[in-house]
Amino acid sequence: MLSDPGKLGLGDVDAYVETLVRDWHAPGIGVSIVRNDEVLLARGYGHRDAANALPFTASTLFPIASNTKLFAAIAAGLLVERGLLSFDEPIRNAVPSLRFYDQPLDAAVTLRDMLGHKTGVPRYDMIWYESDYSTKDLFERIRFMKPIAPLRSRIIYNNMMYEAVGHIIELISGKPWHQFVSDEILTPLGMHRTLFTYGDAKADRRGDYALPFSERRDSDEFWQLPAPKDDDCSPAGSIVASLDDIARWSIMLMNNGLIDGKQLIPASVLNATLTPGLPWPSGMSDVLGFESDLNGIYGMGRMTAAFRGHLLTSHGGALRGFHSQVSYLPKEKIGISVFVIGDHCAPLSNAIGFDLYSRALGLDATDWTARLYEFGVKEKNTMREARERSVPRGVPNTCPSHGLGDYVGSYEHPAYGQLHITTDGTQLQFGFRHINQPLNHFHYDRFDTPDDEADGGWSVLFLTSALGDIDRAAMRLDEAEAVFVRRPIRPDAELLAKLVGTYETPFGIKIGVKLSRDGDILLSSPGEPANVLETFGGLQFRSSAFPDVTFEFVLEEGHVTALRHWDAHAEIEWTRIDDAVP
Repeated sequence: MLSDPGKLGLGDVDAYVETLVRDWHAPGIGVSIVRNDEVLLARGYGHRDAANALPFTASTLFPIASNTKLFAAIAAGLLVERGLLSFDEPIRNAVPSLRFYDQPLDAAVTLRDMLGHKTGVPRYDMIWYESDYSTKDLFERIRFMKPIAPLRSRIIYNNMMYEAVGHIIELISGKPWHQFVSDEILTPLGMHRTLFTYGDAKADRRGDYALPFSERRDSDEFWQLPAPKDDDCSPAGSIVASLDDIARWSIMLMNNGLIDGKQLIPASVLNATLTPGLPWPSGMSDVLGFESDLNGIYGMGRMTAAFRGHLLTSHGGALRGFHSQVSYLPKEKIGISVFVIGDHCAPLSNAIGFDLYSRALGLDATDWTARLYEFGVKEKNTMREARERSVPRGVPNTCPSHGLGDYVGSYEHPAYGQLHITTDGTQLQFGFRHINQPLNHFHYDRFDTPDDEADGGWSVLFLTSALGDIDRAAMRLDEAEAVFVRRPIRPDAELLAKLVGTYETPFGIKIGVKLSRDGDILLSSPGEPANVLETFGGLQFRSSAFPDVTFEFVLEEGHVTALRHWDAHAEIEWTRIDDAVP
């Protein structure tokens, strides 16, 4: 049963939030307020679907993004409580299949490091964002993530570590992470309107779920942003929940796992997630010109800070169009959670809580919403003017080094997956994840997509091999250059089989050509390790060990008669002497 938020001295909360919806032009806002074991308010304002003016309610399913992390951290903590994992021993003691970038990390990284963003490894968000990788696939890609800081030296927020922990939960418990969370946390808590994917929300029989609307970047017109993937089930940020359920979640957290007279989560597990880790970066204070909370310290899946002299625990969540903040004051046992639809009004997820906590604590008013609104308007106007001033800065009068058809192909990165380049004969087309955009020539071998409001702008620099063919494509991802290698088009299996045999050099050395189990061509010289030949074009191949060395099989009347071998200075023909492999 809902109580009266006026008991906390909060005043007319409805009028306050409705004013914010109007003044910030917010599609929809949801607020829950709890005290001790009582729900004072759980209510939506504005619309969950701005296009059809459908109301935002306390049961509306809303993507809570990174507020998912605490569910994953508590799930891992339950396994620690049962002696199946440890927070502070090297995680590979329990999970030998987990590989980091190098041996020192392998030997040292703990579960607490992973959940506390202390590994020194940068975000690498483009590995998991909008990808088709499973949690297991992402777990296996941790080894490609190069650290940029020493272990435990500073906080570097990392979603991929939570993906890895999700798979660790499955390896240890025998259940997928979401099933473990459902069985061990959601069901006991009675959180029946908390689901694991946006697709689950869309399939809800009530049809009561939030849609991502926001203002356009150059106007105040609403538009519907691309929604989260229906099947994205991520321990880093895919849970969708209602205000009613989050209110219940907050009561349980504030009361150290106790709710409805039952200890549903061990207090030791919850306390572990609050154990201070490393300081949270506070760079926004320099940008904003003021501090909202001080001395933030990240634990595991949530953080603590000082808010106007009072201890505050919180975590935010952000996806395109969806912003949330789940927080409470541990000493006063007052919790405020805020859901906001719209990127332009995202600061409200923090500001509403700051305003309401100030009222509840009887502190002098600080108009947090007005301060952040002013900053938001300035930021939007600045970026619009910057786009209007933008002019092409490519080197004039340059052209691509190859015809468009030579750039076409699939390029692959071991961590990021595949980049697809196609053409309609007049223009290249960029295909990466869900994004399909035209590629326009910028200069030399650089091509750019338009700066699309939904998908952003992308730049591809094509690179040539020592033999002059386009064999790689470089893009900036996660603040670093990622190089995608062109995937060769192999000859069909029947033709490859014809290449197998023995070839003799002019000096009488016999060279064997075999096929590996994976269908690669292996060149074997006496006393030397096998050399893999990579497809170059047709029956031409290049050496994997020496990219400027080329081989071509000679085909006459359906039979392979010789193998030509050349580099920049000489060409030698090796005669095929029989079809037997030495």
